[in-house]
Amino acid sequence: LMTPAVRGQQVFLANAAGSVFALDGATGQVEWRVDLGTPLSAGVGADGQTAAVVTRNNELVAVESSGERWRARLPARTFTAPLVAGQRVFVLSGDRSVTAFDARTGARLWTQAARGADPLVLQQAGVLTAVGDTLLAGVSGRLVAFDPLNGRVRWEAPIATPRGVNEIERLVDLVGRVGRVNDQLCVRAFQAAVGCVDANRGTVLWTQPADGAVGVAADADQVYGAERNGRVIAWRRSNGERAWSSDALLHRGVTAPLAAGRSIIVGDAQGFVHLLSRDNGAMLNRLNTDGSAIVGGPFLAGNTLVAVTRNGGVFGWRPE
Repeated sequence: LMTPAVRGQQVFLANAAGSVFALDGATGQVEWRVDLGTPLSAGVGADGQTAAVVTRNNELVAVESSGERWRARLPARTFTAPLVAGQRVFVLSGDRSVTAFDARTGARLWTQAARGADPLVLQQAGVLTAVGDTLLAGVSGRLVAFDPLNGRVRWEAPIATPRGVNEIERLVDLVGRVGRVNDQLCVRAFQAAVGCVDANRGTVLWTQPADGAVGVAADADQVYGAERNGRVIAWRRSNGERAWSSDALLHRGVTAPLAAGRSIIVGDAQGFVHLLSRDNGAMLNRLNTDGSAIVGGPFLAGNTLVAVTRNGGVFGWRPE
């Protein structure tokens, strides 16, 4: 199973073999399923009506409960789930171009090619989201804002600058997931930095060096992330100062965190979901799945905590 999308209580999932599912987040029951018959390369995006996935043959496919709606050819491989919003489907391709399609017909509306991008691209989900009427995408180490109607670039905010003596060392793509509080967006640049941006003005509020490969979460007070070695860190959202760090999950292959209730929730490569205290990172609880790595989530579907495993399990918990 691949990176899911959540809309209210609905959970949209896709597997690498080419099946797209809609689940009821409260019960785990499958509401509908569409089999596309072709392997997929990126997770699913959805707005509650239309779901979109990308095949390994570089095709964008839109589906709904009644079946496949349309397909459109993409210019390059894609690793980031499409964004479905405002009757449009947006795609961030591996060549760092951003393309918009009409969600009803599949007609291509515009394409914006990347400027000054590095030759290598990270083969994992990047940043593609919206704040108000602005489309936001991670292009190399920059957060770039587009007008979703025509693709015009509104602003660019640098989170990290490529450094190093070779192309691998200079790879600083932004990685999902992102932490959003009102109009402030906090993101991670792969193995380089964590930072927060005012999405209205395009102003970088702060950045801090950070050696992580998965996205971040945020709440009113703090930004949370996991480093490559499994250390979980909280930074103060106001200024980027470190609030606390926890070594309880070192070398466990920790996922991007979720901030929910009084907890910071992460999955690991052994199939556990861990709940840490937002206040100091202390361990609060541990939930078991099927023993395979957590590859989707943790995330909330309504009041249900959901995680997806590498073996294809979907697990849901509700607080007592």
